[in-house]
Amino acid sequence: MTTNMGKADRIARLAVAAALLVLAFGTSVLASGLLFWLALAVAAVFAVTALVGNCPLYALVGLKTCRDCQ
Repeated sequence: MTTNMGKADRIARLAVAAALLVLAFGTSVLASGLLFWLALAVAAVFAVTALVGNCPLYALVGLKTCRDCQ
């Protein structure tokens, strides 16, 4: 699998995923059912794409945020 995400993009996604998890589990802001599950889903997608280094949406539109991608 090719990498299409740069280091800054990956760090930002992990930060957003962590923030969403804190909001979902640590506060009552996202206590309602749909928002809670939506936050968990977005956090999971962001975390997986950041750890793998490949965003399928970036691949669809031909976007790369790294300098030395393959």
